[in-house]
Amino acid sequence: MSLCAELIEAAGPACVAVKPQLACFERLGVDGRKALGEVVVAAQDAGLLVVADGKRGDVPTTAAAYAESLTGLGADAFTVNPLLGGDALDPFVDAADAAGAGVFSLVRTSNPGAAELQDAGDPPLRERLAALVADRADRLAGSGGLTGMGAVVGATEPQLLGSLRELMPMAILLIPGVGAQGGRPEDLAPALVEGEPASILVAAARSIAGADDPAAAAAELRDAVWRLEAVR
Repeated sequence: MSLCAELIEAAGPACVAVKPQLACFERLGVDGRKALGEVVVAAQDAGLLVVADGKRGDVPTTAAAYAESLTGLGADAFTVNPLLGGDALDPFVDAADAAGAGVFSLVRTSNPGAAELQDAGDPPLRERLAALVADRADRLAGSGGLTGMGAVVGATEPQLLGSLRELMPMAILLIPGVGAQGGRPEDLAPALVEGEPASILVAAARSIAGADDPAAAAAELRDAVWRLEAVR
């Protein structure tokens, strides 16, 4: 917890959210779950949103239990795996709606092996997953034109961002893969909704947490993302 608290204090002023990877806490058992709760509180006390990154997914009844666990954690949003289909995604959306939270559904991930399945088929699987997100946009719609029914779309294949944005015009895109995985913030402009800087949430973990100066690394990424709107 002390390292997490130090990172929140150092990098937090340049960030809007933290994204704790649940597996890193859960592998430690009861102590890890306690530390995770403390991280959630520390982040929210610092004025940051919390995205619980667990990529949960299961048959509908078990998905409902996972959803209750995630909303019970107090996170502002969480990531889910939609590969079991829309009926298994719906319990997460229902729970998020009841808790005033958001959902980020995997659509096109940032790992090198993602292309094996997510870019395969006609239409590609990534487009069918994007349709699941778009079909549920109204259920978590906000007052500003965006929706809490978001999508995880990696920065490592920036040529896909524009087409995926067209398929999910209201979704907030959670974009991992910047920094250590090779994604570049300057390539992310096609993911933005014009006039809606909050339409993307750029995630960088190792490149900030592992930096000699996490505060400077976070500020550098923030400034690069803010410049995107100016170049559209």
